[in-house]
Amino acid sequence: MNILLVDDDTTLAEVTAFALRRAGFTVTLATDGAHALELWEREPPDLLILDIQLPGIDGLSLCRIIRQRSAVPIIMLTVRDSDEDVVHGLELGADDYLTKPFSPKQLIARARAVLRRSHSVPTPTRLSVGDLMLDTAEQVVQTTQGPVHLTSLEFRLLHYLLLHPGQVVPTEAILLHVWGYADSSDRALLKQLVYRLRQKLASAEGGQPEIETVAGVGYRLGASAQGDAIRADRQSVTDG
Repeated sequence: MNILLVDDDTTLAEVTAFALRRAGFTVTLATDGAHALELWEREPPDLLILDIQLPGIDGLSLCRIIRQRSAVPIIMLTVRDSDEDVVHGLELGADDYLTKPFSPKQLIARARAVLRRSHSVPTPTRLSVGDLMLDTAEQVVQTTQGPVHLTSLEFRLLHYLLLHPGQVVPTEAILLHVWGYADSSDRALLKQLVYRLRQKLASAEGGQPEIETVAGVGYRLGASAQGDAIRADRQSVTDG
């Protein structure tokens, strides 16, 4: 697997690249956004590890540019850890988020998890509750107000909750499904992801199901719509 690592801290970048190479990855380095974009256009990687604070084109801007053209998995790196940064990264379509300082072992585990997710294809299925329908083949959520566009993380979260309508899904189970691991430090990131998904569903109006927080346990979707018909129509790839 090829990784494009973008970080203007050359010492940290070299150490990180060495650890990734020892883990079996092929790594290309860039120290600024413009060079990273040039390398990405020349040979698209399997994974982009991107520092937010970059000279020239900053990491968030580069993430936005690349996400408009590609679904390549992106892990954001930053020395900051504010809710605003987390929300902005998720809005732009980042697949994961890691705050410096971090251990190479932690980054490698997350890189492998992100790559596994990117190569997993959900069984073509249509899941619905209330007026919401998620087509996992097209990765589109349909509402009475029309389609709602989701990031890859928002899609995975909604898909998992729709598989358990009206049920309380434990936080650890959601973390494993959405990120591929259950790190307790990512509970705050999950809260931000739930918040973003709630906002998008609420903006669609109509009979959209609510995402309820069950304190100390997890989350539940469709609790207010338990009387509605809940269906899962499994179809083949060639259907619809």
